[in-house]
Order: sequence, then structure tokens, then C-alpha cells
Amino acid sequence: MNDSKKMAKLAVEALEEKKAADVTVIDISDVTCIADYFIIANGQNSNQVQALVDNVTDKLGRLGYNYSHIEGYNAANWVLVDYKDVVIHVFSSEDRRFYDIERIWRDGKFINTEDL
Repeated sequence: MNDSKKMAKLAVEALEEKKAADVTVIDISDVTCIADYFIIANGQNSNQVQALVDNVTDKLGRLGYNYSHIEGYNAANWVLVDYKDVVIHVFSSEDRRFYDIERIWRDGKFINTEDL
């Protein structure tokens, strides 16, 4: 298993531990060079969005994966965590519907989370 796929699997597990809703993984490696995977999830409120992000960064950090950038944490409507090869988007439910990242990246390969 390559490193970005391993990181994506760990991130999905961390999101699911905190009951993230509708976790989606898109392999964008054939579409762009900015990352290998986008992981998209949402929480029910700003506290859960932050808890989801905290769990991902904590779990990956303990295993030696440190993010290069995090954006939107304080507002907690759309938090982007950039691990270079894996980019994690955690939305509030309303903002996820509004921005519809899955539609924008529909040329990527949608991966079943159990297949990671």
C-alpha cells in the first residue's frame, strides 16, 4: 500500500471514529497533480466539525504524518487540512451541499471507503 493510500485510510478511520457523515474519497491522481486523494466529510455542527478535524490531525500526527496547512478551523464551516498527497475537507452539512466538491471533482475516481 502506498503512503498516500495508507494516510487516506487512516484519515477515514479517524473521521468514522467521531461519526462523520457521508465520508467520500476521491482518487484525483489522474486528474491533477495537486494531490492523490480528496477526502470529504461533514459534521452536524461546528463542534463536531472541529472534533473530526482534531481526531484526524491527532491520529495522523501520532503516526508521523503532519499537515502542511489547515484552513477554516475557527469558523468550522469548511475546514481544509492539507497533507500534500491527501487533502481533507470537513464541512458543515449546509456548506457541503452549497460547495458540492464532489461535482467539481467528478472526473476523479470515487473510492469505496472499505476498499482503501
